[in-house]
Amino acid sequence: MQHLSELKDLLGKPQKVIITTHQHPDADALGSSLALAAFLQKKGHVVHVITPTDYPSFLNWMPGQEDVIIYKSNKKKEIGELVDQATLIFCLDFSSLARIDELGEMVRVASAKKVLIDHHQNPEDFADYMFWSTEAAATAEILFEVMVGLGDGDLIDKNIAECIYAGINTDTGSFKHPNTTQNVHRIAAELIGKGADVAKVSSQIYDSNSLDRLKFIGFALSKRLKVIRKYQTAYFVISMDDLRYFKSKTGDTEGLVNYALSLKDIVLACIIIDRGKEIKLSFRSVGNFAVNEMAKEHFGGGGHKNAAGGISLASLKETEEQFVNLLPQYEEKIKSAL
Repeated sequence: MQHLSELKDLLGKPQKVIITTHQHPDADALGSSLALAAFLQKKGHVVHVITPTDYPSFLNWMPGQEDVIIYKSNKKKEIGELVDQATLIFCLDFSSLARIDELGEMVRVASAKKVLIDHHQNPEDFADYMFWSTEAAATAEILFEVMVGLGDGDLIDKNIAECIYAGINTDTGSFKHPNTTQNVHRIAAELIGKGADVAKVSSQIYDSNSLDRLKFIGFALSKRLKVIRKYQTAYFVISMDDLRYFKSKTGDTEGLVNYALSLKDIVLACIIIDRGKEIKLSFRSVGNFAVNEMAKEHFGGGGHKNAAGGISLASLKETEEQFVNLLPQYEEKIKSAL
């Protein structure tokens, strides 16, 4: 693995480390960050995990999350000092500094060596060392291989293993997405061997819904799901009023788009959400239909072939109309996807 020996040399002496990940961290982003933090602390480094925003409450079980510093304007000075003093900055599960909001410029100008560990396409050229592969199912998968490659696989304990497992589990859709490879199952088996309680991890992530979230999902399925059979497409349109009514919190809309994709014969699924300053779009697909291309070309976004995101500065209604009006030009690709 390129740069591994250089990283091993860097980690051979005490470092002041910052670990950061993308806004609204998911299980792969936060799990990888906390696993790496615990790993580096065992090696004697001073480590701070900083996230651009908060994260879903169903990730609060992860060991070390209580020490995560969440970026807020009133913490800008404190966080700026930590970044300035850092000698090593790890950037996990994002390929562009724009994905960490105001933290991005702090990281860009920092004197610290920068390490990118990621599996998204088209990484920005800002890191000194890159451990990157679009073939990996999750950043956590690459992280595990980096830890083992450093010769420190024995430092992976139960807590670290569970954080890594959480990232792999969620980014493979509980091991049902096409990115579930032999290597994914091999690593999962090794994590279980390290003590990971996989039943506990799955329960914490998937079985800790609030009553408001369950009611919101029911409402979305019955009132906000739209299906266009001609284009084998299903999508949700969620307004700010919908979110307010069900007291939506960070993470409450996560995974909703997969319900649309679960419909028989559906190839393309989307959720369009009014977030106030902008409209967020999340795309999913099956087969060979590349939603990252649609997201990049029309909504300034990107991602993976079968999972991508984008934004719109138009109104919710206008964004929906734009999405629907795009479908005819993708009709042939959708029909030939499977």
